[in-house]
Amino acid sequence: MTASARGTRLLLVCHASTPATARAAFPGDEPLDARGLRRAAGPAPPVGPGPAVCAVERRCVQTARALGLRPVPDRLLADCDYGRWSGRTLAQVEAAEPEALVAWLTDPAAAPHGGESITALLARVAGWLSLRAPGRIVAVTHPSVIRAAVVHALGAPAQAFWRVDVAPLARVALTGRGGRWRLSCPE
Repeated sequence: MTASARGTRLLLVCHASTPATARAAFPGDEPLDARGLRRAAGPAPPVGPGPAVCAVERRCVQTARALGLRPVPDRLLADCDYGRWSGRTLAQVEAAEPEALVAWLTDPAAAPHGGESITALLARVAGWLSLRAPGRIVAVTHPSVIRAAVVHALGAPAQAFWRVDVAPLARVALTGRGGRWRLSCPE
């Protein structure tokens, strides 16, 4: 069976924990924390054969390397741009800009932080998925990108974005053929 007959098998791996993860903060380009680095480098199920890509941020590059991958950085896998909220905790943003936070959490087209809206993130990730060639690939990226990929694969509305939880080092498998994607259980 040829690669094109098999379709695309995509394993999305979330980066390990960072200082922002522990603080419940909107991340910047921070490295992994000690716990995240230990967990990524520790015993884990193999990520499988095939080429690897990762988001350009340090936490994704470090996670991919700790997993034994040789990733090619891909800017389309970058985290959501949180604008002026980067580095601030959710509690800080809620205290300073409660209406803006509510707008961002309830309206996928809103970008009160001056960064990227959820709608724009969903479109970027859908575009990245449309570029996937047949075969296997591993992608180390961010919770926001994995959420967007799942929403796209399921054909769910943008409002479903916040109903998908992605923990550090979580793995999500998608299979695709002809522009259609399915969520599948990792092997």
